[in-house]
Amino acid sequence: MHKNTDVLVKAIRLAALVAVAAPASVMAGGFSLNEQSASAMGVANAGTAANPENATTVLFNPAGMSQLSGMNVSFGAAVLDIDAEAKEGTTSATNQLGMPVTKQGTGGDIADPAVLPNFYYTHEISDSIDVGFGVHAPYGLAADYENDFEGGYFADETELTAIAFTPSVSVNNGKGLSMGVGLNILYAEGKLTKFQDNSAAGFAVANDPAAFEDGYADIEGDDIGVTARVGFLYEMSEQTQFGLVAETGTELKLKGDADITNYVNPSKGVFAPIEASEKVEVPLAIPESITFGLRHHLSDIFTLLAGATYAKWSRFEELDIVSREAGGEITQASEEGVILSHVTEQWKNTWQFNVGGIWQATPEWALKAGYAWDESPVDNYVTTRIPSEDRHWLTLGTQWKDVRSGWTVDAAVGTLIFDGDAEVDEFNYQHDNPSQVAELQPGVTDQSNYEGEYDLSAWSASVQISKAF
Repeated sequence: MHKNTDVLVKAIRLAALVAVAAPASVMAGGFSLNEQSASAMGVANAGTAANPENATTVLFNPAGMSQLSGMNVSFGAAVLDIDAEAKEGTTSATNQLGMPVTKQGTGGDIADPAVLPNFYYTHEISDSIDVGFGVHAPYGLAADYENDFEGGYFADETELTAIAFTPSVSVNNGKGLSMGVGLNILYAEGKLTKFQDNSAAGFAVANDPAAFEDGYADIEGDDIGVTARVGFLYEMSEQTQFGLVAETGTELKLKGDADITNYVNPSKGVFAPIEASEKVEVPLAIPESITFGLRHHLSDIFTLLAGATYAKWSRFEELDIVSREAGGEITQASEEGVILSHVTEQWKNTWQFNVGGIWQATPEWALKAGYAWDESPVDNYVTTRIPSEDRHWLTLGTQWKDVRSGWTVDAAVGTLIFDGDAEVDEFNYQHDNPSQVAELQPGVTDQSNYEGEYDLSAWSASVQISKAF
């Protein structure tokens, strides 16, 4: 049984690596991704819960499959390029003893371009039942600072790669009302690294903050989880229809190992640098959400789309690394569950509002445009790993469709405009009291701090091919 499970995990991991060429950073609300479909991206995802254009409705509202005939396939990819960099002259950092750190780099552009493929399929079983399947990347995060980064004691690399396998089914009553249900079978893997500050250990052991070189912490893990999606679609008239989609949340537990080089901790009896390792897990909250969509045909050639999404990001209260073993080399605890590392997050619930339009210029060609306001869940605790701000998403798209052959090609481009700079002022806080500075040992507070202002901007492009059989 264990062997079969290992084979399944390896197969899913391979599929994830193939389907997600590179994760992304600073995306739609939190670490969720907007770039799931070029046809939807052309209108900034407006009204997707009420506009089943093609097989991508498997993701946006499974109830929409009831309005597709026969078999339908959609596949494509998006490119997302984020520019996120600390501004010169705005950064400063101190170590555990409150002394300025020796590194002076701003970290460079921390986000590389990401490629996000997707695939969707629907099949009409009968006049009232449709089934579908999708593979897409719902979440992702990546940030990688240069080695001379001044805030390296708080973050070096941050990665989250996720892929969802989405089987779905829909039923309709033949009178304009449809319901759909889908599962998101999520596979996620993550990586957290940072430089390890040994200044307090050097002072305690040798009365010299520079007695030991910096250590380096590398934490990696993965997990499989499931969320459920329920959608409704109601055709009020030939001109107007409404959609509503609710999705459950879950908590992933990314299980793996924490490896630390040059580990020194006098409070644990480690007075000289060693290489230490311990089995750990990183709990990661995936939020519930609810999406409303509207589609209204103003005329034969103009369609208006609108929507709103509410996401419960307040589930993400902290980013903790938790020991999974007793007597580990790092915690040396008598039981599991000890916190190795704590980052206070305390995100807030968010809204995203979308509006868009489609102009059917000719029977073959349509032009699209959209706007979305996307609220950032990052509130009081803006961290070095996830510098974020509210953003505006402007998109343009075009669609070519050959009615006789059933082939459709969509292309879209978009830009993200952020509401000002992301201002980071990060400390090491206590796990039990997220607003109080942590203690290195009884009576000795951790004076580590990093401050910086980040310039944020982004653009994206997407192509999609659809076919109706």
